[in-house]
Amino acid sequence: MPTTKKLYLKILFSILLLSAFFSCDSKKTEQTISHKNPHEITFISVSEIGGHLGNYRIIKVTKDSVFAEKGMTATQTHTKWGSAINSNTWKQLISSVRIVDLDHIKSSPSQQSADGTDETFQIRTPKKSHIYVNAYVDTLHYKQLQQLKEQLDKILPQEYK
Repeated sequence: MPTTKKLYLKILFSILLLSAFFSCDSKKTEQTISHKNPHEITFISVSEIGGHLGNYRIIKVTKDSVFAEKGMTATQTHTKWGSAINSNTWKQLISSVRIVDLDHIKSSPSQQSADGTDETFQIRTPKKSHIYVNAYVDTLHYKQLQQLKEQLDKILPQEYK
């Protein structure tokens, strides 16, 4: 009987200790996230998907890397490329994006249903994720997204432009 009580107490103590350990860790993570600048761009994605043959090109960029892939579903081709980037390249890339204007950019309906191509931008900050489909119709605010595409073309290899 005493051995059973000791085993029961050991299990109960282990559960309490583990729950205390994990609850302290999550508070630390929440504090770290809350100190980030809510207007700092952390991720950019540009994709062009659609067309009669199922063409696609997807570019994803973070502060330290760029990843690109392209292909065609009709011919089942797919290529991808990735590279590290330095902080100056990242700063140059995001220099055209004005965070305060992102909420004003308007998307347009998808063109894929008519064998068209959809251009999608995703710009993430710690506070919000901004997603636009075919924003080129919004001529007032599209200039900064066009400049972003031009900056991306400068860092991509020729075959992904």
